[in-house]
Amino acid sequence: MKVLKLSLLLFLGFSSTTLFANEQESDLNDYISQYKQQAFEYDYTKNSVEGAKLRDSWIAPLQLNYSFSRSKPYEEEQQNESAAIKLDQPIFQSGGIYYGIKFAEANRRYSDFSVDVAKRKMIKDAVALLMQIKQSELKEQKQHLLIKNSEINLAQKKEEYLSGKLDSGFLDNAIIQRNIVIQTLYDLQSAKEKLITQFHSLSDLDYKKATIPHLEFISAKQFLGNNIVLKQKAAEIEKNRYAKDVRVAKYLPRLNLTAGYNWSKSSGQQIYAGGTLFDSSNELHYYDYGFRVNIPLDINTFRDIESAKVDYLKSKVLKEDKKRQLKALFEQVMHNIKNFNQKIKLSDENKKLYKKLLRDTKELYAAGYKTQYDVDTLQNSLKIQDIDTKIYAISKQLELLNLYEMYVNGGE
Repeated sequence: MKVLKLSLLLFLGFSSTTLFANEQESDLNDYISQYKQQAFEYDYTKNSVEGAKLRDSWIAPLQLNYSFSRSKPYEEEQQNESAAIKLDQPIFQSGGIYYGIKFAEANRRYSDFSVDVAKRKMIKDAVALLMQIKQSELKEQKQHLLIKNSEINLAQKKEEYLSGKLDSGFLDNAIIQRNIVIQTLYDLQSAKEKLITQFHSLSDLDYKKATIPHLEFISAKQFLGNNIVLKQKAAEIEKNRYAKDVRVAKYLPRLNLTAGYNWSKSSGQQIYAGGTLFDSSNELHYYDYGFRVNIPLDINTFRDIESAKVDYLKSKVLKEDKKRQLKALFEQVMHNIKNFNQKIKLSDENKKLYKKLLRDTKELYAAGYKTQYDVDTLQNSLKIQDIDTKIYAISKQLELLNLYEMYVNGGE
């Protein structure tokens, strides 16, 4: 699809900010609460720590042992001490060490992208709720105008009924219509309160003072090229590729360096020999070193490797499938925006019509052919069309928000 160059302009009676290509993540963070921001920061920190731990997992621990014991089988108390330092360090794993480090780095990137996706989803939800609240306020304004028109209609029907021009059925219908639009207002107010509650569960901002972002149109190329979900999928592919290599290396020859230092000391050691009691206390220390080769032979070797390979191939397929879904989402959003543009166009046409009718009605009212009721009704209807335009504009922004949830400006 060609890039849509049309700017989406909002004139809603409140200020708005614009998300440009150099959008700062900190600006988006402001829409969610401090506690939720801190929770995400802890997730990133944990990913970093777990990644470092996994990266260095090939480094074998240094085993330190010490023991001490006392006993008295004979006249003198016996005491034994021993200490040892042992090392069994892999130095060659047929590429397993290298791929293990690469896997750890890829796994950390994938985990960070997973946190990014969750964070962007929460930010999107908060911004969407704020937009819906602003939209609800406009709908309330519209509903108040509809109530005014229904009251004007009721007053007209009452006068006509009392003068004998209409029967009671028309008056009854006017009362019913007035009650319906008033009940609708109550429903709108209840729905807005629910939105406010949901917004406050995600954000520390005061919805009355908070500004909503103005989202610019983006092309399909921009959306897919800077898509955080696709970046997550790409990181998963890389992670699974190195996981497959690590799995292969697990069944190849491995070489370990072994080394150790041992020390022991005993005192009060007594033994009987030839009817005589001898002292056998001593102190001993020595070192050892060498190497150990391991070649695992497992009946499930090829099955295990094939399983890792399947995970890798599946992740590539899932990325392409996700890309296809995102293309469909983009087309759907563009289609919905096109429909809202048509509604805005219709509202603009209606505004022109109402302006002309209002101008003519005012002239007829001045000449005594129309009433103040007619003038007021048309003025309210004109205002309703103007509010409809603003409501549709926010609806377009809500559609674009479905894209911006996954779109990272600058590809960061």
